[in-house]
Amino acid sequence: MDLLQNLLGGGQQRQEYEDFANRYDQGSPYDGFSGDEAYRRYQQVAPQLPPDVYEDAARDSFSRMSPQERMQFGQYLQQRSRQQGINFPDLNQDGIDDRYQDPNFLAQMTGRMHQQQPNLLGQLLGGGQQQAAGGIGDMLNNPLAKAALGGIAAMAVRRMMSGGGGSNQAGFGGQTNVPRGGGNSFGGIDM
Repeated sequence: MDLLQNLLGGGQQRQEYEDFANRYDQGSPYDGFSGDEAYRRYQQVAPQLPPDVYEDAARDSFSRMSPQERMQFGQYLQQRSRQQGINFPDLNQDGIDDRYQDPNFLAQMTGRMHQQQPNLLGQLLGGGQQQAAGGIGDMLNNPLAKAALGGIAAMAVRRMMSGGGGSNQAGFGGQTNVPRGGGNSFGGIDM
């Protein structure tokens, strides 16, 4: 069966996903939906995505953030990894890495994480669970975590609905016009 049909279904469920993607497209990338909805949509969509579509959706999502927001998100992700005892490869020990400003770098990094352990990003960003006292706070209250999870889900849905994504798998293929927001792309990286 077609991946789009399996994931989005028909009728009202499809309309709900389209509504979610439309709300993501409006305003800043963390407005228009709750942290709980972002996490839930991410958990529904991300495990179904081929690796290249996941990475493309992540790149589109991170491109909507400003370079400063991407930097903050990368540092937050690195801190959450350390708190949970997960090795975060290829990064400076002080947590300051200019590569975080690059949506391509963040997309490749989160794509790799997703391939190795599909639920890892959701777990690192809190999954709606309270953080330890003195931590950054609950994922539901972190707009950048919400923007990342919700954005990946919304951009993947948008790609599926438009037939884009760069994969030859069922429900994907060709190019899509994805709305872009405030960020700048700094080019590709080798990891």
